[in-house]
Amino acid sequence: MHSGNLVLILHTHLPWVLHHGTWPHGEDWLTEAIAECYIPLLNVFNELVGDGIFPKITLDISPVLCEQLEHPDTKELFIKYCDKKAEAAAEDHTNFKNWNYDPHHIYMAKWWSDWYTARKNDFINKYNKSVIGGLRELQDKGAIEIMTCGATHGYFPLLGYDKSVNLQMKAAVENYHKHFGRKPRGTWLPECAYRSSYEWQSLIPVAPFNQKHLRRGVEQILADNEIFYFVTDEDLLMRSSPIGIFKDNNKEQFVHIKSTDFTPEPWNFDKSPLNLYEVSSSEKVEYGTAVAFTRHVGIAMQVWSGSIGYPAEADYLDFHKTHYPSRIRYWRVTDSKADMMYKTLYHPDWIWDKLDLQVNHFIHQIENTSNYYKNLTGKEGTVCLPFDTELFGHWWFEGPEFIRKLCQGLNSSPWVNMSTASDQLFLMKPRQTVHLPEGSWGENNNHDVWSNKGNNWTWQYIYDDELKLNNILENNPIEEFDSTERRILTQALRELMLLQSSDWQFLIYTNSAKDYAEQRFSFHHTDFNKLCDMFLKFRIDKNLPKESMNYLEATEKRNSVFPELQLEWWREKN
Repeated sequence: MHSGNLVLILHTHLPWVLHHGTWPHGEDWLTEAIAECYIPLLNVFNELVGDGIFPKITLDISPVLCEQLEHPDTKELFIKYCDKKAEAAAEDHTNFKNWNYDPHHIYMAKWWSDWYTARKNDFINKYNKSVIGGLRELQDKGAIEIMTCGATHGYFPLLGYDKSVNLQMKAAVENYHKHFGRKPRGTWLPECAYRSSYEWQSLIPVAPFNQKHLRRGVEQILADNEIFYFVTDEDLLMRSSPIGIFKDNNKEQFVHIKSTDFTPEPWNFDKSPLNLYEVSSSEKVEYGTAVAFTRHVGIAMQVWSGSIGYPAEADYLDFHKTHYPSRIRYWRVTDSKADMMYKTLYHPDWIWDKLDLQVNHFIHQIENTSNYYKNLTGKEGTVCLPFDTELFGHWWFEGPEFIRKLCQGLNSSPWVNMSTASDQLFLMKPRQTVHLPEGSWGENNNHDVWSNKGNNWTWQYIYDDELKLNNILENNPIEEFDSTERRILTQALRELMLLQSSDWQFLIYTNSAKDYAEQRFSFHHTDFNKLCDMFLKFRIDKNLPKESMNYLEATEKRNSVFPELQLEWWREKN
């Protein structure tokens, strides 16, 4: 009766916001995510394990987020955040009573005060102030899988050098090993953005990147870093083209589709998101391949859409309407298209029957899709559903409970069960190899969100800074550096990596935090260039004035990501 498995993937990422502002943009993004997403999900996962159900969910956690979650400043910051929110809710409680508010409104203020206190206690007592430690323990038990992501979420297809892409992945693998004690098996490509190997040139006229030159395919760089799989969007798969097939599970024998030795089998290259495929830039698979898990858009939209999906349920907590000055949410969706003035009060006890109905509907949709595919092709299906982790708890407050019920339901399903990506990869052993087109999971499935008239200026700076670093390292052998030179240039490399974060272009494009993104981008660009100039001056006179040392120390403290970073990682291949 079994027809396939669900691979639920949660993309967990925030840019480096520690020491860079609070509300409305900055550290509050981090503390909100811990309170509303990471701890509730950890609670759900552990409670499922306690009930004898391994959730088998796959999460990627970007290395830049790992660094923030484990930073000692974050741990104290989060405790203070919970205390502040609990106190604000308690103040609301007093005020609401004095103002003769609706009794349920008064009750909800106390409810929120208790809720934030409980999240603080979970953080301290259940997880010893370490979200990463809690996740690592679950992975070590085999309950979940954690994969990695580009170190600072750089947008791979548009970075100027393959050295930048390799650096993003090399740093990711090293950081993962530091936090989780093992190597990652898979990765989330930032923005699901992929580019094959071809004679590439930059979209904007910046020398030397605007001259056509051969670039490595993203899958080749993944393979070089011993990464076996990634996630792509359905549109890219639908526009893919077949290359050939591996004849053995060890991928030692490959047959090109145009070869006389190629023997087609039923349902070869059916271009279904329910199938797994090896990805290669060409028939030269010896340069490296990686397996693509494809998002099933039709099913995913049931959860993803805020207007027609499950989160639009009238009785769920409304994300947008908050009480001033506590900024606590007391209202339910009521109507997703209604004006804020018409929102009615949220009732936590009204959500459970809605969740039961929605999860039941969702499971039936997954089962029916997988069963149809099995009946049609005779092959078991892989239903891959990737989402941003912040959807579950932050944007959709009831999301973690939805996941709990989903895991419980599929645990009893005779047709479809939960599976981690690595388990599914081992089970399916894909051999069909395709060429993916360039693109992303963003609007129009191309680069429009991250490269357009409003943010193309950022690529001018990124390319200039990549070129500057590359020239310095080519003209100054690393093995000749003394400890001060290495220290200065390593911090410059950190600034370049933070500059490369795709979040800045996204926030500028969506206008959701444009000023903040432009400011942060400019700060990293300025810090990078000041440090490079400091290095070049010190290289000549071996003198570091006090003000320069103070600046270096302040920059290291402000942007203390990846202490393990090595200048030697700036190279084409490992």
